[in-house]
Amino acid sequence: MDKIDVVIAGGGLAGLACAYRLADKGLQVIVVERGDFPGSKNVTGGRLYLMPVRSLAGDMLDDAPFERKVVRERWSLLGKGNSLNIDFTGERFRGEDHSYTLLRARFDRWLSEKLMSKGVFVIPKYRVDDLLWEGDSVAGIKAGSEEIAAHVVVAADGALSFMAEKAGLRPKMAPKNYAVGMKEIIELSEEKINDRFNVGSGEGCAQLFLGDVTQGIFGGGFLYTNRDTVSIGIVAGIQGLMKRVPPVEAHALMDAFKEKYEIKRLLDGGNLVEYSAHIIPEGGYNGISKLYGNGIVVVGDAAGFALNMGVTVRGMEFAIASGIIAAETIIAAKEANDFTATALSGYEKRLQETFVLKDLAACREMPEFLDNESFFSYYPDNFPGFLEKIMWFGDGPKEKIGATLWKELKGSGMLSFKRLKELYNIRKI
Repeated sequence: MDKIDVVIAGGGLAGLACAYRLADKGLQVIVVERGDFPGSKNVTGGRLYLMPVRSLAGDMLDDAPFERKVVRERWSLLGKGNSLNIDFTGERFRGEDHSYTLLRARFDRWLSEKLMSKGVFVIPKYRVDDLLWEGDSVAGIKAGSEEIAAHVVVAADGALSFMAEKAGLRPKMAPKNYAVGMKEIIELSEEKINDRFNVGSGEGCAQLFLGDVTQGIFGGGFLYTNRDTVSIGIVAGIQGLMKRVPPVEAHALMDAFKEKYEIKRLLDGGNLVEYSAHIIPEGGYNGISKLYGNGIVVVGDAAGFALNMGVTVRGMEFAIASGIIAAETIIAAKEANDFTATALSGYEKRLQETFVLKDLAACREMPEFLDNESFFSYYPDNFPGFLEKIMWFGDGPKEKIGATLWKELKGSGMLSFKRLKELYNIRKI
């Protein structure tokens, strides 16, 4: 078969970043995307941590349509009828380009148009049905009766990558390794966003929620400010949803979240302009697939490159970096005219030298640490309750703050062996 150099299945950040670097080196590249256009089916909370990928990206992100620079971080523990919030900002965050919010429908489409100006074919509405094989080597992709033969296939087809499965690079994953994310985009004026989140023009806020938002199920809520919209949503573990007694539907969690006082006031007067849902990998380092085979490499969510750190969630910078590093490996393979697994193994070696696998490996204990109902029910219920009792003044005399706090600590079981062990285990993460 006549072959092009590379076919990339998936028009998300990993696939587009890979194509961008390959195009810079003059390789023949085709990107196929299942959605109506790149970004139409891609979902993020979301924010991009820019500094880890700045040196890798070159001019790729020049003039990128970012929404707001994140200068304010908020974390909320939602109890049943109360909440405790932490609000952080700092001169360093306001001064440097640390992270930005973005909307994937806008951002991915912009990047794909930039790619097409370089001569890369980006084909939307193209659903890959199977891989082409030559012996034990992947040799392209198939969609219906159409075939695209290529020396290398890049699997960038998302968290449930059937391409990686078909290539034998990953088994079917257990429900505990995935979560479902639901997101709404609410239109608000720039002035209201600036006022409600205490930020200036072009500045933004990222807020995460734990506790009653998921009714004790692994997961949480998120909120990110954009130029003139707010992205809000919930992530809930699939295994937790399956085992929940009594059962709860995911959309019901979202509806209840938006009705909470803390959220309702922030969104007051806003208009829903977009709804989306997406599967998210939650396996961390131990959920990473095999990354390469004869004629194939796996990037982004398809490889499992996502990291829930509890205080923040990362994924987009991993996607961009893995796409670029995959491209550099393919370029070297092209020069050697060798597209075997041995040649493509350089992809994993390169990743090990970057923040991608180093950060994921450093947090390899995080999924197990977070797989604990205490973080989604016990602590969010009790910490706001402690503060409520300290701040409440009734019709009788007020006891000493220390006495109130000590009584609550003992009565809540906070000083039990189980709770002390949980706190001790923080050292692992």
